[in-house]
Amino acid sequence: MALNVNDPSAQPILRVGFFLVPDFTFMSLSVALDTLRAANRTAASTLYEWHLISSDGTAVSSSAGVELAVDCSTATVPALDVLYVCGGEGVQRSANNFTLGWLRKMAERKLVLGGICTGSYLLARAGLLNGYRCTIHWENMASVREEFPALVLSSSIYEIDRDRHTCAGGVAPLDMMLHLVREQQGATIANSVSDLLICDRVRENQDRQRMPLKHRIGNSQPRLTEAVSLMEANIEEPMTLSELAHHIGLSRRQLERLFKKYLGCVPTRYYLELRLERARQLLLQTSMPVVDIALACGFISAPHFSKCYRDVYGLPPRDERRRAAGMSISSGEEKASPE
Repeated sequence: MALNVNDPSAQPILRVGFFLVPDFTFMSLSVALDTLRAANRTAASTLYEWHLISSDGTAVSSSAGVELAVDCSTATVPALDVLYVCGGEGVQRSANNFTLGWLRKMAERKLVLGGICTGSYLLARAGLLNGYRCTIHWENMASVREEFPALVLSSSIYEIDRDRHTCAGGVAPLDMMLHLVREQQGATIANSVSDLLICDRVRENQDRQRMPLKHRIGNSQPRLTEAVSLMEANIEEPMTLSELAHHIGLSRRQLERLFKKYLGCVPTRYYLELRLERARQLLLQTSMPVVDIALACGFISAPHFSKCYRDVYGLPPRDERRRAAGMSISSGEEKASPE
């Protein structure tokens, strides 16, 4: 859909459907809807219209016990451009033949399909996420990986992969919708919507869900949990692998095997990404100079920090900060920006 970001009034209205399944997460739906409402208000124009949908057209109860009336049933749904499946607790109970068949029919219409919170599960069950990068709430990741081993599942707060939009739930739909607004309407409107919603920054899909380690590996590996806790407590002055192994009573080789088996990487890589994640928080949430952030996160120099940051996040720290602030960076500026 070609959009003229300089003239919101000339935009075609994007028609968005929200399919509610029983026990959907009310907050996730409300932040998604309110972002679109705020975009309309900011532009003083109807950029988005939305429809709430249920299987039979009757009200749906959320996990908070709030019953929400809908606009239509699956049989009477109007023409849409985007359809989001809004899940919540016990989403597996909604994976019936009728719902999965309807989702496949909607996919045949070439809509953009998305999952909010556990809505991704229903899309996966319908075979509509095959070959797409996607995400889901961290509580469901282990079971989804078990049930769909071929799924390309990330721990990001949201994923946009071609015509599939998925997010983790909670307040992550806010970030995903702000991304949608920015891509369609431009940074000016997106930033104004962010300000209106008192959102200090738009998180990118590189931002990870903060998944408690015990939910990833359980309680069966206390030494691994202890090693990660030591890493988290020693960001500014990183411990060596030998020091970590000594503190938890293992050899280096034993420690490496634990990380490889349960976390899928070597300890040094895990430690580096942990430090870079902390650095990214400081970069986007404070005004600390890049060199101070580098030192605070255990890097020996700003150039070394910049190289590691670019390798993981795809751009250097200063450009990341500029992008988050809504500034456009010309190629000349990028070349002139010493790291």
